[in-house]
Amino acid sequence: MDQLTVIQKTLQKELTEMNDIIRRSLYTPNALMNRVVTSYLETKGKQIRPIMVIVSAGLFGGVNEHVLHAGAALEMLHNASLIHDDVVDETPLRRGRATINQEWGNHIAVLVGDYFVSNALAAGIRTGNIAIIASLSDLGKELSIGEIDQICNARDHHFDEESYISMIRKKTASLFMNCVKMGAEAAGATESQYAPLIRFAELFGLCFQIKDDIFDYSDNTRIGKPTGNDLHEGKVTLPLLYALGHAPAEEAERMKALLRRGDLSSDDIARLLRFACENGGIEYAYRRMREMQKEADKVLDTYPDSRWRQTFRDIFSYIISRDI
Repeated sequence: MDQLTVIQKTLQKELTEMNDIIRRSLYTPNALMNRVVTSYLETKGKQIRPIMVIVSAGLFGGVNEHVLHAGAALEMLHNASLIHDDVVDETPLRRGRATINQEWGNHIAVLVGDYFVSNALAAGIRTGNIAIIASLSDLGKELSIGEIDQICNARDHHFDEESYISMIRKKTASLFMNCVKMGAEAAGATESQYAPLIRFAELFGLCFQIKDDIFDYSDNTRIGKPTGNDLHEGKVTLPLLYALGHAPAEEAERMKALLRRGDLSSDDIARLLRFACENGGIEYAYRRMREMQKEADKVLDTYPDSRWRQTFRDIFSYIISRDI
């Protein structure tokens, strides 16, 4: 049993109550919308984001109804982004099932995603905490800008780690940062109390995305993401960025020329993946994650020992070691 499964079992009561809130929030008498939404909710993801909300609240005093509504809001907003991403990327499968756009078409999928966003905001309002509502609003902006940054990085051929880290901070880490903020706010913590934990969540989110990007360099049949998929979409991630900056100059320039040319063939992608692996890209990505984990541990050390603090440590270890 992996660390996440243990955590999910420990928080089963809270997660069940939160998922009930999501189901009730999304119910509608419209038969088509209800059918699509009900089918979508049958397959849950790992729900790491609401777990972060709940654990943050636990660290600062306990889980209450406002915490569960905050977790539901984050989960619905996250799922809205996935539904919309599937439309943009023309993704046929997610979590082993046909995506909404694949089964019902883009028009229905966009409307369902919008419906999730609206209900996420409504769940946030039920907390009665303006800081939580503001977090949901800020998060929507950060996620959008992060995606645009990724497109710009690909189009403008930014091959530097700084641009990459800035992009994944907005695209991925911002979500986890708002998770711990909303959990802490719902539990009654002050900004000075939870400020260090936001840095922890930032490091966590960066590592989460780096590990996701590493999957692009190996057989990913278990997660439904073909090898080289990021490169196919023009995304240059940390392992390749490192190799481009540390391989022999002549070889690195040949790889950059390939990337600038665009329209990569399967052979081109295989060549770039091999180049990244042979020039220490994967090892460097793991090294960076371990460095971030050490800093995150120091942040957690500023809080009293508790099962909630240990849960944060465990889930950080899980995201680095996970194979799916």
